[in-house]
Amino acid sequence: MPDDDGHPLPEEMDLRTVLHALADPLRLGVIARFLHEPAGTERTCASFELPVSKSTTSHHFKVMREAGLLRMVDHGNSRTAVLRREELDERFPGLLDLVAAG
Repeated sequence: MPDDDGHPLPEEMDLRTVLHALADPLRLGVIARFLHEPAGTERTCASFELPVSKSTTSHHFKVMREAGLLRMVDHGNSRTAVLRREELDERFPGLLDLVAAG
């Protein structure tokens, strides 16, 4: 059962759901960009400057959060996203390496 913010526990992450989230080129690009930054980097959704509307950007980040790819961090009047790198590497060894090799 996801936590109060909709983040699944590592053991609840489902490969099909993660692969579905990564199947979209924009979402795959977001994860690839996170992989080229230091672990623990937090970024706002807007900082990715996706070529879609704000509501569609929010939808993409919701899909990645619900799949377990990202953890959304509340900062009062804003939210940032951080890649759940360690948890994903433990749950799906090698998956993020394939994404980074892209």
